[in-house]
Amino acid sequence: MTQAIILFAHGSRDPLWHKPIEAVAQAIAARDAHTPVRCAYLELSQPSLPSAGAALVASGVQHIRVFPMFLGVGKHAREDLPELMTQLRADHPGVTFELLPTAGESPRLTALMAELALG
Repeated sequence: MTQAIILFAHGSRDPLWHKPIEAVAQAIAARDAHTPVRCAYLELSQPSLPSAGAALVASGVQHIRVFPMFLGVGKHAREDLPELMTQLRADHPGVTFELLPTAGESPRLTALMAELALG
């Protein structure tokens, strides 16, 4: 087990808000049982990105892909997340942390949302 995925989202006090993020994690686990997947949150929820990253590193993961579950590229994606990635890399030298584009930047997701809206 050398690679893992962290789904990174904003977070909420409402436990129902987490359901879609957790559903994506479950879908990843169902498709690839050999790739650990964790959810992490910027605020209002746990675990934080640094905590999720540290737990995966402690389990022996050497490459972590961080997938921001944001539709827009706002302040959190442009400013907060790069700072957190810098912290992760400094805290865990020798481990690769790969920051993926935000979910909303994916043409495949945009097309799917248009398809869903059209019915």
